[in-house]
Amino acid sequence: MYHVGVMMGRKYTVFAVDFDGTLCESAFPGIGVPNMSLIRYLIAKRASGDKVILWTCRCNDRLKEAVDFCKKYGLEFDAVNENLADLVNFWGDDPRKISADVYIDDKAINKPKWRVPYKE
Repeated sequence: MYHVGVMMGRKYTVFAVDFDGTLCESAFPGIGVPNMSLIRYLIAKRASGDKVILWTCRCNDRLKEAVDFCKKYGLEFDAVNENLADLVNFWGDDPRKISADVYIDDKAINKPKWRVPYKE
């Protein structure tokens, strides 16, 4: 499997994760109940050296609310709506598409593994 981290000479997996309907129930513009199974999983992945990018359509105050919500449950991000700094340096540019090994989104096809849409 192709891994962004390996490409850059590092051994880690990059996860890009959506917020509404994925890290929490869909309740936009509010914030729904947290998907604790996925939150715990991503916290553990970061603790083992993997990288997590919050990849959401939220912006401005709504984006800050989402980041603060996740932080309240112990999930922090290596990047928010942008590529990892290592990748930007590697390519010399920051393309619009977020580069990741795994994309976790409520609009994805293979959802059951991540309990997406939200299921507790």
